[in-house]
Amino acid sequence: MLTYVYRITKYDHAHRDAQGRYTGPEDSVSDHGEVEASYLQAVAAFAADTGIDHLAVREPQVPSLAHFGVQPAVDGFGLEGLFPSGLDGFHDGAQVPLGSALELVRVMLRDSGAWCRLEAEGRFAVHVGWDQYLYISSNRPCEEALAVTREHGLFPERLDASPYAFEAEENEQYAQRPADDDFWADLRRAVAAGQAGTLEETYLEGASRWHHLTGDTLDPVRAGLIPRARLAVWPPLSTDIAAVLRTLPAVGLVEGVWQDDKGLIYSAIADEDAFPELTTRMSRARAATLLPVYAGERVPLCTAVMTDEDGVLRARWRTTPTPSDRDWALRPSEGGGSGLRHVHEP
Repeated sequence: MLTYVYRITKYDHAHRDAQGRYTGPEDSVSDHGEVEASYLQAVAAFAADTGIDHLAVREPQVPSLAHFGVQPAVDGFGLEGLFPSGLDGFHDGAQVPLGSALELVRVMLRDSGAWCRLEAEGRFAVHVGWDQYLYISSNRPCEEALAVTREHGLFPERLDASPYAFEAEENEQYAQRPADDDFWADLRRAVAAGQAGTLEETYLEGASRWHHLTGDTLDPVRAGLIPRARLAVWPPLSTDIAAVLRTLPAVGLVEGVWQDDKGLIYSAIADEDAFPELTTRMSRARAATLLPVYAGERVPLCTAVMTDEDGVLRARWRTTPTPSDRDWALRPSEGGGSGLRHVHEP
C-alpha cells in the first residue's frame, strides 16, 4: 500500500453537494484538448517527483461482449501504434516508457475501450476511473506535482487508497497453478492419451486465442503464448459437426469453437439471434464444439497462468480452479511433504 494517494479531477470542490457528488457544469467525458492535456501533465509531474520513467501494465482488459465506456469504442481500442508488436504488446507485466504510459492514460480518459493499471511496484501507481476520475499513488508526498496539478486547473484530494487498487481474492483455498514445466509435462501426457486437444489462451481480460494441441504442436504453442496469459485446457474438438450443432440451446448464450481446413481455430459467442450465422460457420468446419459461457457451467479440464521467463508466477489475476487444479494443489511438493502449495509472487 502506497502512502500518498491522490484523487485528481477537473471538478471544483465548490460544486459538490453534502454527499460529495459533483453538481457543476463540467462534462464527464474528455474534452480531447486542454483539460485532457492537464491530466497528462499531472501524471508526468507526479512521475517526475517520484523518479519514475517506466511503468508496468497490470491486469489489462478490452471489451468483449459489450463496451461500457461513455464514448463509443474505437478500432484497436485506442492502442494503434502504442506497441511495436501490436496488441500482443499490451499484456500484464509489459514495461512501457513514461511517454507510452501517458498515451495509455489518454486512451482510458477517452473511454476508447482498453483499460489497465499502470504501476511501479512499491513506488508509484496510476489508475483511471469513471467520469474522468484519476488516481495517483506514490511513496513520496510529491509536493511539486501537487502545485503543478493545481496550476493546470485540476483539483487534487488526498485519499487513503485508490478504489481501483488491485485486491487479491480473499479466502482462496487453493494456490494458482503456474504454467511451468510440470504443467506442460502433464499436458503432454493428457494430449497423448486423447484427453486434451485444445488450449484457450486469455491474454487480455476480454480477449482469447485458441490453439490446436498435438504432440507436435505443444512446444510451438507454448513458445508463442503471450506473457502471463491465463490458460484453460479443453478436450479435443468433435469431428461430428451435425451432432455438435444439435446441442445448440433454444435461447441463451454459447461459445462456438471450430477448426478450419488449415487447422486454425476460431471462436464466437452468440445468442439465439446469431445462431443461424454461427451454424453456417461451424457447418463448414473440420471439427467443433459448443461451450457454455455462464459462471459455474464453464469448466475446462484444468487451468494455469503463464510464468515469467525465470519461472516465477508474478501475474496477480487467477483462473477459477477446476477439480484437476485442486488435485494438483494438494500434491506433495518437491522435497517431500504435502498440503496446499504457495507459488504466487506479486
